[in-house]
Amino acid sequence: KKNKTALIFADAQGGEETYTYADLRKLTNRFANVLTSQNINKGDRVFLFLPSIPERLVAFLGVMKMGAIAGTLFSAFQEMALKDRLSDAQAKVVVTNAALYPRIQAIWKELPQLEKVIIVERGEGNLPSDKRIVSYEKAMQKASPKFEAVHMHKDEYAYMLYTSGTTGKPKGVVHSHGDVLQAMVTTRYVLDLQDADVYWCTADIGWVTGVVYGVLGPMGLGATSVLYEGRFSPENWYGLLQKYKVTVWYTAPTAIRLLMGAGTDLKQFDLSSLRHLCSVGEPLNPEAIWWGLKAYGLPFHDTW
Repeated sequence: KKNKTALIFADAQGGEETYTYADLRKLTNRFANVLTSQNINKGDRVFLFLPSIPERLVAFLGVMKMGAIAGTLFSAFQEMALKDRLSDAQAKVVVTNAALYPRIQAIWKELPQLEKVIIVERGEGNLPSDKRIVSYEKAMQKASPKFEAVHMHKDEYAYMLYTSGTTGKPKGVVHSHGDVLQAMVTTRYVLDLQDADVYWCTADIGWVTGVVYGVLGPMGLGATSVLYEGRFSPENWYGLLQKYKVTVWYTAPTAIRLLMGAGTDLKQFDLSSLRHLCSVGEPLNPEAIWWGLKAYGLPFHDTW
């Protein structure tokens, strides 16, 4: 499937980028080489603090390829939430962008294990002059597109996330490489992802749904996924569903209730491509299921 579209990225300004599986192979190989060149080894923690841009997925998969442990952080986290997680995990590298970097800079002196910060510029701003800061773009240009993935046992660690912190100090949960198999199996049989589908999981990669069902499951199956950087609005979301002819849509009860309450006239959008809708995050109330049937002619299937 090397020439198949793996990812369609819709940015916040209305622009679009498309990546094939061959593109992603080279990019993830390059990033694995970047980490190796920065003396990152198997088992080291590399955290991603980025908005929903393709570099986030590239970095995540590159970390897995070279045997380190990928940690994902929600881009809305402020200094205290970042310090809690990065300190507890003893992160050696953080991958971020120019807009989010000041939050890392503010706590860096309290993170003795943090050796390097890799900044994704995407044409925005100049890098701070600090030997510990690496330009993602420059490092990727120098890195080889060839990399032999490190062979990992199914029980060895692949990635980690932290609990939300609503019931006490956030706790780190580490997932093994074997998790990729369960992600693929459940994406195939619960989300019913088929080869011809265009799939959109609205979850942020900072949360477990965004990792398992935004990256590992669909990419493990070789599906075509949509990644959206922009803000939520019914018009934006319906516009994406229509433009990319999304067939399988995975979202959350909060978003469904916002769409319900918006009262948008759906006649202005062609949503006929949709064939399977699922929801996750908290129990879905019956009214949302009835509304889905009325609005789209399809029920939202509750998953967990």
